Amino acid sequence: MTGSPVLADVDVAVIGAGIVGLGIAWTAAQSGRTVAVIDPAPASGATYAAAGMLAPVSELHYQEEGLLELTLASAALYPAFVKPLETAEASTGYRLTRTITVGADAADRQALTDLREVQLQHGLLVEPLTIREARSMEPLLGPQLSSAFNVEQDHQADPRLLASRLESAIAVTASQEKWTHNYSIRQNAVGLLHEDQSDTTSRVTGVYLADGSSVNAGEVIVANGLAASELNGLPAGLKLPLRPVYGDILRLRVPERLQPLLTATIRGLVRGLPVYLVPRSDGTLVIGATSREDGSAAVSAGGVHQLLRDSQVLVPAVAELELIETTARARPGTPDNAPLLGRVSRAPGGGGGDIAGLIIATGFFRHGVLLTPIAAQLCLQLLDGTDNARWNRFRPDRFSRPTTSKEAQLA
Repeated sequence: MTGSPVLADVDVAVIGAGIVGLGIAWTAAQSGRTVAVIDPAPASGATYAAAGMLAPVSELHYQEEGLLELTLASAALYPAFVKPLETAEASTGYRLTRTITVGADAADRQALTDLREVQLQHGLLVEPLTIREARSMEPLLGPQLSSAFNVEQDHQADPRLLASRLESAIAVTASQEKWTHNYSIRQNAVGLLHEDQSDTTSRVTGVYLADGSSVNAGEVIVANGLAASELNGLPAGLKLPLRPVYGDILRLRVPERLQPLLTATIRGLVRGLPVYLVPRSDGTLVIGATSREDGSAAVSAGGVHQLLRDSQVLVPAVAELELIETTARARPGTPDNAPLLGRVSRAPGGGGGDIAGLIIATGFFRHGVLLTPIAAQLCLQLLDGTDNARWNRFRPDRFSRPTTSKEAQLA
């Protein structure tokens, strides 16, 4: 905005410091670019609640097969992505622990068997287990379960630890490269700055903030989840169809006498309802997650009851744990439950090229932690001027098209 104080002049401004935004910012910084991350409360949204399952196989859902290629590609990137972040003193919580999926009754067994058929059609390895075999791997599994499958390919990370390591890595880069600006701007982004502020299809040149100040940037990456659609200055006609999908999640402490409660992630169906149990290396257990679109950001008493009830069907010893945290957060869903990721075209059908200086990275729904490495890689490719057509199906303008400013005035 004309006359507003400029807080930073950078190569890349990232709006949003959840796990995706931080991953993108760190990757951009590693490439030698100066970066500013704009968020009043980094890693406090969906990232704070996420269980961190890296589960492209067991998270495969019917009618979401188009997302599978992206999730598998991102899972393959994880070891190299986290390696520079791991130190003797601090971990990302990345663990190559398997996932065991289990069903409570005959109907659950049939549902998991049907899902396995789809998984096999896509070349995914899902090994059937007898209940005795499953209990030899995890002795505290309930003895009355109806079915079990082993998924070696699905692993986990700890989103809170990973976000902290990403923040620290950005800080280290800023110090080593002697950045003169504040790389972490604890404010709300209000809107996008354009080369021609009367034309929202013109080059994006920065971000203006809630206090009236601004950040100038060669590229702006919008990665602030549900709030992305509320930004002023988005390209005219562009719709980001995001919806909040709330989930309740529990954290419990395992008493020393029961450790380790589990070594694998347990995903199950109990009377058709999904539940998962993710063991952490610090002796805690994460249980989740409900899925509701009721508009309530509060923890649901019914959701907590459901999770505790169903998790005890799978692992009865859950009843002996200490409940230390209940959390609810909204995940940004889209009509096809796939992310909005890439640049935005200036004209219908992709004609006229893309709007310069703008990348969208939001709508990751329940896959934000899993898809962080591939989102960061794709954004870096776009910053480098490379358009990877392989991922064009996830473009953020696939549900709408931008219009010119004149069209918007006539509408």
